[in-house]
Amino acid sequence: MKRSEKEISDIDAIKDIIHRSEVMRLGLCKEGMPYVVPLSFGYDGNKLFFHCAKEGMKTDYLNANNKVCFEFEQDVAIDSKEKSACAWGMHFKSVIGFGVAEEIMDAVSKNNALQVIMSQYSDKEWELPEKAVAATSVWAISIESMTGKQG
Repeated sequence: MKRSEKEISDIDAIKDIIHRSEVMRLGLCKEGMPYVVPLSFGYDGNKLFFHCAKEGMKTDYLNANNKVCFEFEQDVAIDSKEKSACAWGMHFKSVIGFGVAEEIMDAVSKNNALQVIMSQYSDKEWELPEKAVAATSVWAISIESMTGKQG
């Protein structure tokens, strides 16, 4: 990171940003064409999880290239107190990371991953219909690296 004074290196602080986030932005690339998509997600402290349709743009991109980039942000605020446009600023905390996405195929693991996703948004454990689980594509991201930044 160019400006090391803005780096968040404490892994617990990075995990806190992820846990407090409501949206994950997932960056994908296929044949040189980038694609970024906002998603609901789950995080178990080691892996990220998301779901999508079995067919569609995300699935096409993931099947072509499962190397991904992800982004989260928290505490975003514009600092507009200055009269000069060049003195305005942005306050935020963010996490950017890289990993490898793999589709989860077995029903038990898919159900567990979907529970992790739901736990991001709810304290309740959900009963998930087998038919719905079978019809859903569920993915796990093995995190290779991630860094935090605050501005």
